[in-house]
Amino acid sequence: MTCDYASVGFYTYDCLGWPFAGVPPGGGTYFIDEMTIAVSGAAGAAVIAGAKVGLSTRAVGGVGHDLMGDWVLNRLQGFGVDTTHMKRFADTPTASSIVTTRADGSRPALHVKGATRIFRIDDADLDAITDAKVLHLGGVGLLDAMDGEGTARLMAHARARGAITTVDVFAGSQADLPDVEAVLPHTDYFIPSIEEAEALSGMTDIPRMVSFFLDKGAQCCIFTLGAHGAYYHHRDGTRIQVPAHDIDVKCTCGCGDIFNAGIATALVRGMPPKDALRFASAMSALNASGLGSQAGIENFDQVVNFMNSCPTKEPELLIGAA
Repeated sequence: MTCDYASVGFYTYDCLGWPFAGVPPGGGTYFIDEMTIAVSGAAGAAVIAGAKVGLSTRAVGGVGHDLMGDWVLNRLQGFGVDTTHMKRFADTPTASSIVTTRADGSRPALHVKGATRIFRIDDADLDAITDAKVLHLGGVGLLDAMDGEGTARLMAHARARGAITTVDVFAGSQADLPDVEAVLPHTDYFIPSIEEAEALSGMTDIPRMVSFFLDKGAQCCIFTLGAHGAYYHHRDGTRIQVPAHDIDVKCTCGCGDIFNAGIATALVRGMPPKDALRFASAMSALNASGLGSQAGIENFDQVVNFMNSCPTKEPELLIGAA
């Protein structure tokens, strides 16, 4: 394979401010402590995080011919990410967000879907794009032109060529389920947040949700649980829960996306499942300690040191977890 990690899907330009307390009345102004800009999105945040911890990476998505698109591509290239398969669109803006981060880490946002909604992969590019050890599809449910037949074809092609496939979603209800069902038969690791898993399945019981997604074709479910850590359940019966790290949260923007990059890094390095979860959780926690996607992550050794030294919270044991 020519790269370790190909990250396909949702790329966005984010402008973030912290701490956000509310919208000033009329034309007023509130002062905040910090602002930054970042490449985010379920694919964008993950590919930069992967590059930071030493993976050779490929970005696959779309941006506009605008200032935000220029910055996104320059930022990706600055981390050594291959941007050959980032498409540019003349009449559509780059997907962009204004993220207002509260003191508790939550992040109400304003978003322009932009190029994300029209980006597609041409059949002629499938071989080059899927030439990766791990192929990640990020943002299922937002990829208007790709979701369904297009994403299923991509994932099937990646699987056939020997890539490990991972999937993350942007799902708010069961209306998003058909797009997810299209890719699950070609998915090795399905990695939604617990809230997304509940929204898609209409359930709240974790073992039942796992069965729901495994029955639709996924080989393994990994649910990110926020302050409760992460839960892993493979089709072979392996079940693992790891607790969250005990940190002061600044911004949760991109935490799930960074977790995905952590899982990819662990897969490329051949880590066993429990170590993979611990490493991915450490990457996510470091991200939450700064403002903006990938903010707290420096390199692989830093993540390992943090994983082994930062205390964790007392876990709430889930049914069947070991």
